[in-house]
Amino acid sequence: MELGISTFAETTAGPSGKRMPAAQRLGEVVREAVAAEAAGLDVYAVGEHHRVDYAASAPAVVLAAIAAQTERIRLSSAVTVLSSDDPVRVYESFATLDLLSGGRAEIMAGRGSFTESFPLFGYDLDDYEELFAEKLELLLEVRDNEVVTWSGRQRPALDRAGVYPRALQRPLPVWVAVGGTPASVVRAGALGLPLALAIIGGEPARFAPLVELYRESARRAGHDPAGLPVAVHLHGFVADTTQAADAAFYEPYATAMTVLGRERGWPAMTPERYQALRAQGGSLAVGSPAEVAEKLGAVRSTLGIDRVLLHPSVGTVEHGAVIRSIELLGGEVAAALAS
Repeated sequence: MELGISTFAETTAGPSGKRMPAAQRLGEVVREAVAAEAAGLDVYAVGEHHRVDYAASAPAVVLAAIAAQTERIRLSSAVTVLSSDDPVRVYESFATLDLLSGGRAEIMAGRGSFTESFPLFGYDLDDYEELFAEKLELLLEVRDNEVVTWSGRQRPALDRAGVYPRALQRPLPVWVAVGGTPASVVRAGALGLPLALAIIGGEPARFAPLVELYRESARRAGHDPAGLPVAVHLHGFVADTTQAADAAFYEPYATAMTVLGRERGWPAMTPERYQALRAQGGSLAVGSPAEVAEKLGAVRSTLGIDRVLLHPSVGTVEHGAVIRSIELLGGEVAAALAS
């Protein structure tokens, strides 16, 4: 099973009320990616957001900076909000990243759980579903064909249009990222695309029927499910001890989740809810290396996954603690999962 790290380049305000400057946070993100490669991790992924508490509105640019300082680790978005972007431009950006990185780029395409990019770029949320379906279709067409003729409702048509440069990888990997909508996993399976599940609450076991639905959809469409990887994205943090993990992770996590809860109608994060999520069967992979390895091993056994992306900086966790978490994930956690 591949192990990796994801980030949204959080600049969340802490108890002082001050946000981390975007330049400082982006510098930390690059250093964390370099540390991830040094620790032996497989993937580093950067998510796209367009709001004051996140610094990465252009993941391909951030990943290009990382590519210049790494040699092996795979570089992914997590996610590219395809619904409010142009698929031609997305392909061009990630094909360029692929060339600069020696064939290490991936696109993780999603509809977007945050919606600020839709009005920002002039899209109507009433078209939420159609935008993603149509733009994913065009992205795959552009990925698979150098010269494209295509028409749809949400974007001007293309008539024998060449799209350049072409990616080094053939094909450039495109994952579909979903938050738990059955129609989305059916779409990914029918298209024969890898699936990434965002599990940010509740119990990972409840996603098992979605994984089976995905694989059955792939089979019915003539794809071999064995050749289609499944990934999960989990909030999580590793420290030398349980107490150190809680001390570094809980306050930033609770702050960020409470802010999002006010926006989305969730209850505020409390120590009791946090401990329930950390418990066996919950979605938080937080604790000592042994505890996190046990949690990730259980998720792997339950869902049959091929990749885990752990998100250690929910809120803005202290940079040195994140580096140590990355070292432990690539060292002791990875060794325990391999044994």
